[in-house]
Amino acid sequence: MTVQHSVGFWEALRFWLKLGFISFGGPAGQIAVMHKELVVEKRWISEQRFLHALNYCMLLPGPEAQQLATYIGWLLHRTWGGVVAGALFVLPSLVILITLSWIYVAFGHVPWVAGLFYGIKPAVAALVLQAVLRMGGKTLRHPSQAPLLWLIALGSFIAIGLFSLPFPAIVLAALTAGWLGGRFAPRQFSPPSSAHASGIARTKPLPALIDDLTPVPDHARFSRGRLARVLIAGAALWLLPMGILVAWQGWGGTLAAMGWFFTKAALLTFGGAYAVLPYVYQGAVVEHGWLLGPQMIDGLALGETTPGPLIMVVAFVGFLGGWGQQVLGPGALFLGGALAAAVVTWFTFLPSFLFILAGGPLVESTHGKLHFTAPMMAITAAVVGVIASLAMFFLSHVLWHETVRGDWLGRLDWVALGMVVLAAVGLIGCKQGVVRVILSSALAGWLLQTVGWVG
Repeated sequence: MTVQHSVGFWEALRFWLKLGFISFGGPAGQIAVMHKELVVEKRWISEQRFLHALNYCMLLPGPEAQQLATYIGWLLHRTWGGVVAGALFVLPSLVILITLSWIYVAFGHVPWVAGLFYGIKPAVAALVLQAVLRMGGKTLRHPSQAPLLWLIALGSFIAIGLFSLPFPAIVLAALTAGWLGGRFAPRQFSPPSSAHASGIARTKPLPALIDDLTPVPDHARFSRGRLARVLIAGAALWLLPMGILVAWQGWGGTLAAMGWFFTKAALLTFGGAYAVLPYVYQGAVVEHGWLLGPQMIDGLALGETTPGPLIMVVAFVGFLGGWGQQVLGPGALFLGGALAAAVVTWFTFLPSFLFILAGGPLVESTHGKLHFTAPMMAITAAVVGVIASLAMFFLSHVLWHETVRGDWLGRLDWVALGMVVLAAVGLIGCKQGVVRVILSSALAGWLLQTVGWVG
């Protein structure tokens, strides 16, 4: 493996497009894919710069994996690089969900899709487990060297897994612990050495294109003028489409109401999609009646097993709302649903781009400063615990039949367990690519459903 001295915009664009189609597994799996591709294989960015950006994204409302892609794209190729990276992270999922939503409302049942999803879920579970092992090995180090980081990870695992504490509270506690640790135990909260940063490998990794000591690019330096331009552009990108929707159908129209509602939702998604789903359910089902409760659950299942951030379930909500409210008339149900899904996606993700493009220069200015990196290191440790808890939660839903009565062993899905083991061996043991493992698992699920081995 050789290190590139630069990466062209079109080469990066091809990667971001590929990432949009393989970003399964929620934030844990998506971050794992980006880490493997960008840090381990391509060496476009170093371990510490990657984690530094990730820690900032974890503090923001919105989908952290999509924001991380936007951040790295912005570092590599300025504003347009960030816009392309973030947009391509979302667009494939939008197209797929519009298609599946149309199948859902037009035909009512999709057994062949269910078979694909049955196969994808064990692969996703294995991918999340891989993320726990990889991120834990790179962040926590040996317990004797950084016991406080292990305590933070264990505490976050218990806090969210057993007590269901909100994610913002866990982040705040980790920030506090990191700030105190930076003052009284700085060695435990300093960035790991190159040997640790390379995971299990003991050899020093090759330099990255954006390495630990690479100076901050000129376009990533803080400027009040640039900040003002970003904020003005962001305000215009929100006001212009909202003004068009209000002028077209009025403030009480379905599309304008969706734009305003999902703007508010985008600013409340601390802790990931699951944290905001009750708010979306209350507004979309109870308040506005855009869809029914069981339909919301079906949409969540589709969102969990398609590429892209889980919050893309809002596209399903938008499509069904646009279809049911006939926003373009009874003769254009599909176009109305697709338009509503696009409107919802625009207003949901616009704030994420602004957070990165406006706040990125401030974050880059803190790279390597212990008073900032110590709290960020604590957040990373907490994230490891949270991802481990989510991995256990996901495995419980993949491996056990919720509709079958009996003890835990009687409800165990042995076929799904075997598929999880095979996917884990492929990803972790045999170092197979994510795309190959997911496609193989999806094909296996379809075959099992076709021959009647799974319902």
